[in-house]
Order: sequence, then C-alpha cells, then structure tokens
Amino acid sequence: MTFKRILLILSLFFGVFSAGVIGYLYLEKISFLDACYMTLITISTVGFKEVKPLSTEGKIFTMVLIVAGVGVLFYTLGTAIEFFFEGHLTGFLELRRRRKMINHLVNHYIVCGYGRVGEQVAKELKKNKAPFVVIDIDSEKIEKCKKEGFLYLFGNASKEEMLIQAGVKKAKGLVAAVDTDADNVFVVLTARVLNPNLFIVARANEEETEEKLLKAGANRVVSPAVIGGRRMSNLLIRPLVCDYLDIVTHGHELEFQLEEQIISPNSILCGKSISENKLREKTGVLILAVKKKAGEFNTNPAPTTLLESGDTIVVMGTKGQLESLQNLL
Repeated sequence: MTFKRILLILSLFFGVFSAGVIGYLYLEKISFLDACYMTLITISTVGFKEVKPLSTEGKIFTMVLIVAGVGVLFYTLGTAIEFFFEGHLTGFLELRRRRKMINHLVNHYIVCGYGRVGEQVAKELKKNKAPFVVIDIDSEKIEKCKKEGFLYLFGNASKEEMLIQAGVKKAKGLVAAVDTDADNVFVVLTARVLNPNLFIVARANEEETEEKLLKAGANRVVSPAVIGGRRMSNLLIRPLVCDYLDIVTHGHELEFQLEEQIISPNSILCGKSISENKLREKTGVLILAVKKKAGEFNTNPAPTTLLESGDTIVVMGTKGQLESLQNLL
C-alpha cells in the first residue's frame, strides 16, 4: 500500500508541476526555463523573485498553484510520517533482511504450505538444524512462522516466481503440503521443471492423487490417512514394536538415531565389505541396510556385502557414535 501511495505522490507532483509550466507559458508568455523556475518556486513556496511582474490572471493562477503545491507537500509529509512511525520502514527493512538470508541458502529445503503437516515438517527440520524456507498464502499461518522464527515467503507456492524467490534452483528438497491435491500437483510440476534434481515429497489427501503426483515429478508421496491407518492398526497388534520405533526414529530424547550416508569414490568405506570396514568396532554404529547405486535395496546385508561408490547405507547409533562415523569418513 505504501509503494502505491509513493507512486501517487510522484504522479501528483508531476501533474501539478506540468500544469504550472503550461499555465505560465500560456498566461505570461515566458520561456520554458522561466516557466519551470516560476512553477518550482511557487510549489515550494520559497519566495524567490518572479522573472517578471505577473498579470492579474498570472496572480490568480499562482495562488491556485500554491494551494495545490502545499496540498501535495502535506500529503507527502503525512505519508512519510506514517512510513517511519507506523512500522512500514521496519517491515521493509525486515523484508530485505529476510530475502537476503533466503538468497544465501544453498542445499536447503522448501516447505510449501504451513498447515498441520507443513508445521510438523518445519519443526522437524529445525530440530535437525536443516536450513529451510516456508511458503504460504495464508497471512495467519505466515504470522505463526514469524513467531517461530522461520524464514518465510508470503505467496502462492505453485507460482514459478515464488519458488524462484525461495531458491528452488539451489535447494536440496521440497515438501508439497498445500491445502488441496490439485495445488500440490501444480507445486510439484513447477518445482520439477525449475530443478530436475530436486527431491520432492508430496502430500496426497486422496489415494487416487498419488499416481498424479508421481507423474508430475514427486519422488515420494505421503498419504496421512493411509499412514495414520497403518499406524493405528500396528499399535493395536504390536504396540511394543511401535513404541520401540518411536524411541528410535522420532523420540524427543533419542538414545539411538537412524541416519543415511552415501559412499563417495574417495571414501575409506569404498571397495571394502561391511566386515572389512569394521564400523561396529571403530564407531559403534550398526549398518541396517544398503541401497545399491543400481537401485537394489538390501534390508538385511550380510557381513560380506561390498560397499561401492554411489551406494547408500542406513546406520543406527547414538549421537556420539554417528559423530564418530562422520569424523571417520
């Protein structure tokens, strides 16, 4: 709103100035430069001497011009006071600071939609100290982001320019969790076009939408209804197993954590079997699964399983043990 008023002020000033120049040219028959001079000293009310004695029509025109110029001046002053004292300046500076921080993000995550799902995603990312930015078009949800101290953008996440502002071309992953499945399809499709290497996780409210989201470019699709149903049935049938998985995967005070690690070509693990690497003896972590570069997922790898460049291992250990693994690698 403030920027529109600034444009209005500039338009009013230009209009009054143009009218003054034209009026003096027509009424006083003076040069263009003199007309500009007369208009400027009249609008600004500085009281400098006229270029020539004014005619009766010129005096009347000058009085009207003074009233118009003072009106524009007071309107400008009021806008300036409002800008400085009603938070507009602070908001403008905060917006610049926030956009600068977002522009510096690399390998970050984008959370599209800050509803119940998006809020939990953001809290988990914060807990894992992962950089991220939230996009939402609801001002109340944006206000919640602001209170949490999250980086955010106000706008439609399915719009190309909004995803570009969020740094989608430099991002590592994106969560599509806006209000409707149709909007999620648009978010996924737009993000996939902008960044073919982006890892996208999308929420599906309806089961039949999952295939559409996958075709649009989502790497994974999550259905809260399906997951909730499986979770509840497992709690009924095997509650102890569920309690154990809760402690391991997302307890608040984790004794054990699950992590994944990609084997790089120059890694000390590359080219050796699990038993030869002796990670259990060196760091205390336990290798639970190995996903081969070709796509094969071995959920119960034998000690003789060879670890090769591009493979991904899933390991379990305490925070200290996982840090030891990182130091070793």
